[in-house]
Amino acid sequence: MVTAAPVDREAALQEIRTGLRRGQQALADWQGGQLAVSAVPGSGKSTGMAAAAAIAIARHQLHLNRQLVLVTFTRSAAANLKAKVRGHLRQLGLAQTSFTVSTLHGLALTIASRNPELSNLNLETLTLVSPTQNNRILRACVEQWIVASPDLYHRLIEGRQFDGEETEQLRRQSVLRTEVLPSLAHTVIREAKSSGLMPTDLVTLAAQVSHDLPGDVEDYDVLTIAAGLYDRYQTLLSQRGWIDYDDMILGALRTLEDPDSRHFWQSRTFAVFEDEAQDSSPLQTRLLTLLAADPDDPTGEPNLVRVGDPNQAINSTFTPADPVFFNQFCNACRHQGDLVTMDQAGRSSGVIMAAANRMLTWVNQARVAGPETPFRDQAIAPVDPDDPQPGANPAPLGAGVEILSPPTTVDTVRLIAERVRDLYTEHPDTSFAILVREGRQGQFVGNLLRDPAQVGVDLPALGLTLYDVGEQDRQTRVPTDMLTLLRFIERPHSPDTLKGALRVLVDRQRIPTQDLNSLAQAPEQFLYPGPLDAPPDTEAARTARRYCTGLLRSRLELPPYSLFSFIGLTLAYNQSELATADKLAARVSQQIRQDDTLAAAIGALQDIVGSERFTAVETEDTDSLYTRPGQLTLITMHKAKGLDWDVVFLPFLHDKTIPGTLWVPPQGEFLGDFTLAEVARAQIRAHAHGHRGEIPDIMTAWEQAKHLKAAEEYRLLYVAMTRAKRLLWMSAAQQAPFTWSKPDALQSANPCPVLPVLRK
Repeated sequence: MVTAAPVDREAALQEIRTGLRRGQQALADWQGGQLAVSAVPGSGKSTGMAAAAAIAIARHQLHLNRQLVLVTFTRSAAANLKAKVRGHLRQLGLAQTSFTVSTLHGLALTIASRNPELSNLNLETLTLVSPTQNNRILRACVEQWIVASPDLYHRLIEGRQFDGEETEQLRRQSVLRTEVLPSLAHTVIREAKSSGLMPTDLVTLAAQVSHDLPGDVEDYDVLTIAAGLYDRYQTLLSQRGWIDYDDMILGALRTLEDPDSRHFWQSRTFAVFEDEAQDSSPLQTRLLTLLAADPDDPTGEPNLVRVGDPNQAINSTFTPADPVFFNQFCNACRHQGDLVTMDQAGRSSGVIMAAANRMLTWVNQARVAGPETPFRDQAIAPVDPDDPQPGANPAPLGAGVEILSPPTTVDTVRLIAERVRDLYTEHPDTSFAILVREGRQGQFVGNLLRDPAQVGVDLPALGLTLYDVGEQDRQTRVPTDMLTLLRFIERPHSPDTLKGALRVLVDRQRIPTQDLNSLAQAPEQFLYPGPLDAPPDTEAARTARRYCTGLLRSRLELPPYSLFSFIGLTLAYNQSELATADKLAARVSQQIRQDDTLAAAIGALQDIVGSERFTAVETEDTDSLYTRPGQLTLITMHKAKGLDWDVVFLPFLHDKTIPGTLWVPPQGEFLGDFTLAEVARAQIRAHAHGHRGEIPDIMTAWEQAKHLKAAEEYRLLYVAMTRAKRLLWMSAAQQAPFTWSKPDALQSANPCPVLPVLRK
């Protein structure tokens, strides 16, 4: 029998450390206590964390009952981090049971489910609410609040410039019920709950808001309305046996409030290493800090290592994440000498890093986000000449950074196609990506690139693959679109189902963008106007009516199975989406064999949508799927975070997009020059940021919201720029669409303010 040679552990540990850069080595040298690691893009955060984890496991002889807990943001990131740690442990000859890797919510659920009597979360009786169910429960909250709070509701209806006219009152009611109040509820519940605030806390905050407003600004007492919606949301969740993601965190915290349970978890946890710490909410941070504390010295410093980049905090649009929280942690650690800046990055060539640094410095100095400072003052530095990690700071392609100003957006795509052709012909192993700010821009680019006659380049004929990430995502929308339109076909006289159908038609660009509330407030008059009814008076409204009546006729002429194909053709689905619709129709038809009715089809489809069976799931090879050599990937800037390509194209960089402005939808302007959701978000964040007793009034909160948006848009551009390894191509066409729902309607456009700075 052959036995494995014993491992020289000290030599192996030294080999792992030697393979790290300066900042990564500082992380690997951690001995205990708190440590903040602020890392620039491309610095190898996960590489450094995996090595530091393996070294800590070896140095402190961790085992199954005394583990290192690693926490990251997504399941795919957790899987990648786990694989790296395991590789190091095999090299060291150590057991694989000395650490755990999970998402933050996964960790919270593990803690909460072990002691359901403490967490009040019993997975045998509770269900995680799906996005579809969450939307329905928010609508129910709104309806209940309207009944319970007639005075506040009527104050919203009156808004400004209200003359009591019945048609206008019905329109405002529709806007409030289907748009304004659901948006306010969604934003407030997410922001408040993740900050540890309950409805009663919002009532207390509401009392701190100044109501000394100018005479032309209505005082709606936004936080009081928000508290009422939040309270009903909590009640409905409890009644239906549902929980949301924040309930997992709260359940884990309740578990750790018990002394015996807290001692159990803390004694099993040697330390907590957190990746992507800039994306954590205050509630999540509280959980990790408590878990990392010493069970025998709860007032001492926890063994907590937080790694992140506040300059890549780009998720506050979707989550309660805010870079201010991680910046506060970094500043506190710096005063104690426990801050590491991981500033060396090997991803990009020097000229690309210099452009990113120039942009960061200019944005902070120019105060383009008002009092907000969008970036932490840390520059990206090249690696040392003897860097141990291969392929660092690759040589640029061409000039490394190219900034163009084409005449139109079509010319922009044509130039991209030509540049890809030339580079691919010379360097066939190159990876390419086009990063866009929004999905409609991606659709525009994808449609042009698939039509060689328009761009003059046949990319597939060259052997280059176009991978449109947005197209894959749009396929997951097929079941929801089908359900929305079938509900309308079944109940065409419901204002809600009619508005839902119109929204789908607008999103699919079958009808022009318009005020849908005015169309949906009287469905019968809109769909089949009588002799005394005024027919639709605009071409856009007439187009919408034509599509809707066509859908209604299909119910009389087609069986439920065939409606799926008809709807797909009506929405101009592409080949992949039609195939998805056919697959969906086959599944629904199989489920309703005994009851082949429209109502049964809607019920079956509702079950499918509710269970999210068609939602795309991230896998461990997602990165390689997006970044293959010889492939042109079309993806949004948000989805590109964490990825990189040899060549990155950033088209349509106009000031209307980045930084853009907070937009008040025309149908909601009767409330004022602000949106209730953004006002409430800014008021809650003022409290969460530590501004005790200084909750801003409506107009001050709106100004703060605009500054927060501008800061995040510049951080998003920074993330997009730092995805490029060898060539960064940026452009702003001289003429661009006023709205991307009408990409052919061009007008003069100004570039993002950063572009002139980078040209110098």
